Amino acid sequence: MIVVTGSNGFIGSNLIKGLNRLGYKDIIAVDDHANAELKENIAHCEIENYLEIDEFLKEVQKNSFDGINLKAIFHQGACSNTMEWDSEYLYRNNLLYSKELLNLSKRSNTPLIYASSASVYGNGKVFGEEIKNENPINLYAYSKFKFDQLVREDLKENTTQIVGLRYFNVYGPQEQHKSNMASVAYHLHNQLKLNDEIKLFEGTDGYEDGEQRRDFIFVEDVVKVNLWFLENTEISGIFNVGTGRSQTFNDVANAVIDWNKKGKIKYIPFPDKLKGAYQSFTEANISKLREAGYKEEFLNVQEGVKRYLDTLEGWPKNEP
Repeated sequence: MIVVTGSNGFIGSNLIKGLNRLGYKDIIAVDDHANAELKENIAHCEIENYLEIDEFLKEVQKNSFDGINLKAIFHQGACSNTMEWDSEYLYRNNLLYSKELLNLSKRSNTPLIYASSASVYGNGKVFGEEIKNENPINLYAYSKFKFDQLVREDLKENTTQIVGLRYFNVYGPQEQHKSNMASVAYHLHNQLKLNDEIKLFEGTDGYEDGEQRRDFIFVEDVVKVNLWFLENTEISGIFNVGTGRSQTFNDVANAVIDWNKKGKIKYIPFPDKLKGAYQSFTEANISKLREAGYKEEFLNVQEGVKRYLDTLEGWPKNEP
Protein backbone atom coordinates (compact mmCIF):
# COMPACT_ATOMS: atom_id res chain seq x y z
CA MET A 1 0.00 0.00 0.00
CA ILE A 2 1.27 3.46 -0.93
CA VAL A 3 -0.06 6.72 0.56
CA VAL A 4 -0.12 9.83 -1.63
CA THR A 5 -1.21 13.06 0.05
CA GLY A 6 -2.21 15.96 -2.15
CA SER A 7 -3.33 13.18 -4.48
CA ASN A 8 -5.68 15.32 -6.55
CA GLY A 9 -3.28 18.22 -6.98
CA PHE A 10 -0.73 18.99 -9.64
CA ILE A 11 2.27 16.88 -8.67
CA GLY A 12 0.29 14.34 -6.63
CA SER A 13 -1.99 13.36 -9.52
CA ASN A 14 0.92 13.08 -11.95
CA LEU A 15 2.74 10.96 -9.38
CA ILE A 16 -0.20 8.55 -9.09
CA LYS A 17 -0.25 8.16 -12.87
CA GLY A 18 3.45 7.38 -12.72
CA LEU A 19 2.86 4.79 -10.00
CA ASN A 20 0.09 3.21 -12.06
CA ARG A 21 2.43 2.94 -15.05
CA LEU A 22 4.82 0.95 -12.83
CA GLY A 23 1.97 -1.37 -11.79
CA TYR A 24 1.20 0.14 -8.37
CA LYS A 25 -2.56 0.23 -7.79
CA ASP A 26 -2.90 -0.21 -4.01
CA ILE A 27 -2.86 3.53 -3.40
CA ILE A 28 -4.49 5.56 -0.63
CA ALA A 29 -5.34 8.95 -2.15
CA VAL A 30 -5.54 11.72 0.47
CA ASP A 31 -7.02 15.09 -0.46
CA ASP A 32 -10.17 17.22 -0.51
CA HIS A 33 -12.24 14.78 -2.56
CA ALA A 34 -15.30 17.02 -2.37
CA ASN A 35 -13.58 19.41 -4.79
CA ALA A 36 -14.86 18.23 -8.17
CA GLU A 37 -12.32 20.30 -10.12
CA LEU A 38 -9.44 18.64 -8.28
CA LYS A 39 -10.89 15.15 -8.39
CA GLU A 40 -10.92 15.23 -12.19
CA ASN A 41 -7.12 14.98 -12.08
CA ILE A 42 -7.28 11.39 -10.82
CA ALA A 43 -10.56 10.33 -12.43
CA HIS A 44 -8.81 7.78 -14.64
CA CYS A 45 -6.25 6.56 -12.09
CA GLU A 46 -6.32 3.17 -10.39
CA ILE A 47 -6.66 3.78 -6.65
CA GLU A 48 -7.56 1.47 -3.75
CA ASN A 49 -9.03 4.02 -1.33
CA TYR A 50 -9.87 7.72 -1.04
CA LEU A 51 -9.57 9.58 2.28
CA GLU A 52 -10.35 13.16 3.20
CA ILE A 53 -7.46 15.00 4.83
CA ASP A 54 -9.04 15.32 8.30
CA GLU A 55 -10.19 11.71 8.20
CA PHE A 56 -6.71 10.56 7.26
CA LEU A 57 -5.04 12.58 10.02
CA LYS A 58 -7.42 11.17 12.62
CA GLU A 59 -6.51 7.65 11.54
CA VAL A 60 -2.80 8.51 11.67
CA GLN A 61 -3.17 9.90 15.19
CA LYS A 62 -5.04 6.74 16.26
CA ASN A 63 -2.14 4.64 14.92
CA SER A 64 -4.54 2.93 12.51
CA PHE A 65 -1.85 2.56 9.84
CA ASP A 66 0.79 1.08 12.09
CA GLY A 67 -0.24 -2.52 11.39
CA ILE A 68 -0.62 -2.04 7.65
CA ASN A 69 2.18 -2.98 5.27
CA LEU A 70 2.92 0.47 3.85
CA LYS A 71 5.50 0.57 1.06
CA ALA A 72 5.89 4.36 1.05
CA ILE A 73 4.33 7.71 1.93
CA PHE A 74 4.51 10.39 -0.75
CA HIS A 75 3.64 13.62 1.03
CA GLN A 76 2.68 16.18 -1.61
CA GLY A 77 -0.19 17.78 0.29
CA ALA A 78 0.31 21.30 1.62
CA CYS A 79 -0.58 24.92 1.11
CA SER A 80 1.52 25.83 -1.95
CA ASN A 81 0.57 29.50 -2.11
CA THR A 82 3.76 31.53 -1.73
CA MET A 83 1.63 34.63 -1.09
CA GLU A 84 -0.22 33.10 1.89
CA TRP A 85 0.31 35.20 5.03
CA ASP A 86 -1.95 33.35 7.49
CA SER A 87 0.73 31.92 9.78
CA GLU A 88 -1.66 29.65 11.71
CA TYR A 89 -3.01 28.15 8.49
CA LEU A 90 0.50 27.49 7.19
CA TYR A 91 1.64 26.08 10.53
CA ARG A 92 -1.27 23.65 10.58
CA ASN A 93 -1.11 22.57 6.91
CA ASN A 94 2.61 22.67 6.16
CA LEU A 95 4.26 21.86 9.47
CA LEU A 96 1.94 19.94 11.81
CA TYR A 97 0.58 17.78 8.96
CA SER A 98 4.11 16.92 7.89
CA LYS A 99 5.20 16.15 11.46
CA GLU A 100 2.37 13.63 11.84
CA LEU A 101 3.56 11.80 8.74
CA LEU A 102 7.17 11.91 9.87
CA ASN A 103 6.12 10.23 13.12
CA LEU A 104 4.09 7.64 11.19
CA SER A 105 7.10 6.95 8.99
CA LYS A 106 9.34 6.34 11.99
CA ARG A 107 6.79 4.22 13.90
CA SER A 108 6.02 1.98 10.95
CA ASN A 109 9.48 2.03 9.33
CA THR A 110 7.89 3.35 6.14
CA PRO A 111 9.84 5.47 3.64
CA LEU A 112 8.68 9.10 3.56
CA ILE A 113 9.26 11.10 0.37
CA TYR A 114 7.96 14.64 0.76
CA ALA A 115 7.73 17.90 -1.14
CA SER A 116 10.03 20.63 0.06
CA SER A 117 10.63 23.77 -2.00
CA ALA A 118 13.38 25.83 -3.60
CA SER A 119 11.73 28.84 -1.96
CA VAL A 120 13.80 28.08 1.16
CA TYR A 121 16.78 29.67 -0.61
CA GLY A 122 15.03 33.05 -0.74
CA ASN A 123 16.86 35.64 -2.77
CA GLY A 124 20.22 33.93 -2.39
CA LYS A 125 22.45 33.07 -5.30
CA VAL A 126 23.76 29.70 -4.12
CA PHE A 127 21.33 26.78 -4.32
CA GLY A 128 23.08 23.95 -2.56
CA GLU A 129 21.36 21.90 0.15
CA GLU A 130 23.12 23.49 3.12
CA ILE A 131 21.63 25.65 5.85
CA LYS A 132 24.12 28.46 5.14
CA ASN A 133 22.40 28.94 1.75
CA GLU A 134 18.86 29.04 3.14
CA ASN A 135 17.07 32.30 3.80
CA PRO A 136 13.26 32.04 3.38
CA ILE A 137 11.66 35.39 2.55
CA ASN A 138 7.97 34.53 3.00
CA LEU A 139 5.87 32.45 5.40
CA TYR A 140 5.33 29.64 2.91
CA ALA A 141 9.07 29.23 2.45
CA TYR A 142 9.62 29.41 6.20
CA SER A 143 7.13 26.59 6.80
CA LYS A 144 9.06 24.38 4.36
CA PHE A 145 12.38 25.43 5.91
CA LYS A 146 11.22 24.52 9.42
CA PHE A 147 10.17 21.02 8.44
CA ASP A 148 13.44 20.44 6.61
CA GLN A 149 15.27 21.28 9.84
CA LEU A 150 13.21 18.69 11.74
CA VAL A 151 14.10 16.11 9.10
CA ARG A 152 17.78 16.94 9.30
CA GLU A 153 17.73 16.24 13.02
CA ASP A 154 15.91 12.94 12.49
CA LEU A 155 18.33 11.83 9.80
CA LYS A 156 21.16 11.85 12.36
CA GLU A 157 19.65 8.80 14.10
CA ASN A 158 16.76 7.50 12.01
CA THR A 159 17.37 4.50 9.73
CA THR A 160 14.05 4.74 7.87
CA GLN A 161 14.28 6.39 4.46
CA ILE A 162 13.31 10.07 4.58
CA VAL A 163 13.68 12.15 1.42
CA GLY A 164 12.90 15.84 1.04
CA LEU A 165 12.66 17.04 -2.55
CA ARG A 166 13.20 20.75 -3.10
CA TYR A 167 11.15 21.42 -6.21
CA PHE A 168 12.15 24.36 -8.33
CA ASN A 169 9.68 25.87 -10.85
CA VAL A 170 7.52 22.93 -11.87
CA TYR A 171 5.19 23.15 -14.88
CA GLY A 172 3.07 20.71 -16.82
CA PRO A 173 -0.36 19.06 -17.19
CA GLN A 174 -3.01 19.15 -14.45
CA GLU A 175 -2.06 22.43 -12.84
CA GLN A 176 -5.06 24.44 -14.12
CA HIS A 177 -6.72 24.51 -10.69
CA LYS A 178 -3.77 26.39 -9.15
CA SER A 179 -5.01 29.75 -10.40
CA ASN A 180 -2.36 32.43 -9.67
CA MET A 181 0.07 29.74 -8.50
CA ALA A 182 0.00 27.90 -11.83
CA SER A 183 3.19 27.98 -13.87
CA VAL A 184 4.50 30.77 -16.04
CA ALA A 185 4.05 28.59 -19.14
CA TYR A 186 0.37 28.04 -18.36
CA HIS A 187 -0.37 31.72 -17.77
CA LEU A 188 1.55 32.92 -20.81
CA HIS A 189 -0.22 30.43 -23.06
CA ASN A 190 -3.62 31.65 -21.85
CA GLN A 191 -2.59 35.29 -22.25
CA LEU A 192 -1.57 34.64 -25.82
CA LYS A 193 -4.89 33.01 -26.65
CA LEU A 194 -6.73 36.13 -25.49
CA ASN A 195 -5.02 38.89 -27.46
CA ASP A 196 -1.85 37.57 -29.16
CA GLU A 197 0.27 39.19 -26.45
CA ILE A 198 2.39 37.94 -23.57
CA LYS A 199 3.14 40.15 -20.56
CA LEU A 200 6.42 39.86 -18.69
CA PHE A 201 7.94 42.01 -15.97
CA GLU A 202 10.39 44.73 -16.83
CA GLY A 203 13.92 44.33 -15.53
CA THR A 204 14.60 44.11 -11.80
CA ASP A 205 17.49 43.16 -9.48
CA GLY A 206 19.94 43.98 -12.25
CA TYR A 207 18.23 41.87 -14.90
CA GLU A 208 17.02 43.23 -18.23
CA ASP A 209 13.37 43.05 -19.30
CA GLY A 210 12.16 39.45 -19.08
CA GLU A 211 15.66 38.21 -18.34
CA GLN A 212 14.97 37.12 -14.76
CA ARG A 213 16.00 33.48 -14.60
CA ARG A 214 14.43 30.42 -13.01
CA ASP A 215 15.10 26.71 -13.06
CA PHE A 216 11.96 25.48 -14.85
CA ILE A 217 11.38 21.72 -14.58
CA PHE A 218 8.72 19.64 -16.35
CA VAL A 219 6.43 17.68 -14.03
CA GLU A 220 7.21 14.34 -15.68
CA ASP A 221 10.85 14.81 -14.66
CA VAL A 222 9.76 15.53 -11.09
CA VAL A 223 7.73 12.30 -11.05
CA LYS A 224 10.72 10.32 -12.32
CA VAL A 225 12.84 11.58 -9.41
CA ASN A 226 10.16 10.62 -6.87
CA LEU A 227 9.84 7.12 -8.34
CA TRP A 228 13.60 6.65 -8.41
CA PHE A 229 13.75 7.18 -4.65
CA LEU A 230 10.90 4.70 -4.23
CA GLU A 231 13.14 2.06 -5.79
CA ASN A 232 16.28 3.18 -3.89
CA THR A 233 15.17 3.02 -0.28
CA GLU A 234 18.71 3.02 1.09
CA ILE A 235 19.11 6.70 0.15
CA SER A 236 17.91 9.48 2.45
CA GLY A 237 18.43 13.23 2.58
CA ILE A 238 17.26 16.54 1.19
CA PHE A 239 17.78 17.00 -2.54
CA ASN A 240 17.24 19.74 -5.08
CA VAL A 241 14.92 18.79 -7.95
CA GLY A 242 15.54 21.06 -10.91
CA THR A 243 17.23 20.80 -14.28
CA GLY A 244 20.45 22.33 -13.02
CA ARG A 245 20.31 25.11 -15.60
CA SER A 246 18.34 28.33 -15.31
CA GLN A 247 16.48 29.82 -18.26
CA THR A 248 14.85 33.20 -18.71
CA PHE A 249 11.19 34.17 -18.69
CA ASN A 250 11.84 35.33 -22.25
CA ASP A 251 12.79 31.73 -23.08
CA VAL A 252 9.44 30.49 -21.75
CA ALA A 253 7.54 33.23 -23.59
CA ASN A 254 9.30 32.49 -26.87
CA ALA A 255 8.65 28.75 -26.48
CA VAL A 256 4.93 29.53 -26.04
CA ILE A 257 4.98 31.89 -29.05
CA ASP A 258 6.77 29.26 -31.16
CA TRP A 259 4.17 26.62 -30.28
CA ASN A 260 1.26 28.95 -31.06
CA LYS A 261 3.02 30.33 -34.16
CA LYS A 262 1.94 33.85 -33.21
CA GLY A 263 2.28 36.55 -30.57
CA LYS A 264 4.60 39.16 -29.13
CA ILE A 265 6.00 40.11 -25.72
CA LYS A 266 5.00 43.25 -23.80
CA TYR A 267 6.98 44.26 -20.72
CA ILE A 268 5.07 45.70 -17.74
CA PRO A 269 6.29 47.49 -14.58
CA PHE A 270 7.53 45.29 -11.76
CA PRO A 271 4.90 45.28 -8.92
CA ASP A 272 5.86 47.12 -5.74
CA LYS A 273 4.27 44.39 -3.59
CA LEU A 274 6.75 41.80 -4.92
CA LYS A 275 9.89 43.84 -4.30
CA GLY A 276 12.02 42.08 -1.72
CA ALA A 277 9.83 38.95 -1.83
CA TYR A 278 10.61 37.73 -5.34
CA GLN A 279 13.25 35.33 -6.59
CA SER A 280 14.80 36.85 -9.72
CA PHE A 281 17.21 33.94 -10.10
CA THR A 282 17.06 30.25 -9.22
CA GLU A 283 19.23 27.41 -10.47
CA ALA A 284 19.32 24.05 -8.76
CA ASN A 285 22.67 22.62 -7.82
CA ILE A 286 21.86 18.98 -8.57
CA SER A 287 25.30 17.56 -7.78
CA LYS A 288 23.96 15.87 -4.62
CA LEU A 289 21.18 14.18 -6.62
CA ARG A 290 23.71 13.03 -9.22
CA GLU A 291 26.08 11.75 -6.54
CA ALA A 292 23.21 9.75 -5.06
CA GLY A 293 22.99 7.95 -8.40
CA TYR A 294 20.22 9.67 -10.35
CA LYS A 295 21.32 9.70 -14.01
CA GLU A 296 18.22 10.70 -16.03
CA GLU A 297 18.46 13.85 -18.13
CA PHE A 298 15.95 16.71 -17.76
CA LEU A 299 13.95 18.44 -20.47
CA ASN A 300 14.83 22.05 -21.20
CA VAL A 301 12.17 24.78 -21.51
CA GLN A 302 11.87 24.45 -25.28
CA GLU A 303 11.30 20.68 -25.06
CA GLY A 304 9.10 20.75 -21.97
CA VAL A 305 6.82 23.61 -23.04
CA LYS A 306 6.16 21.90 -26.39
CA ARG A 307 5.26 18.63 -24.68
CA TYR A 308 3.10 20.48 -22.16
CA LEU A 309 1.14 22.49 -24.71
CA ASP A 310 0.71 19.43 -26.93
CA THR A 311 -0.96 17.73 -23.96
CA LEU A 312 -2.92 20.79 -22.84
CA GLU A 313 -4.42 21.40 -26.25
CA GLY A 314 -4.83 17.75 -27.25
CA TRP A 315 -2.30 17.94 -30.07
CA PRO A 316 -1.93 16.39 -32.56
CA LYS A 317 -5.63 16.54 -33.27
CA ASN A 318 -7.29 13.29 -34.26
CA GLU A 319 -8.11 13.27 -37.93
CA PRO A 320 -11.82 12.73 -38.73
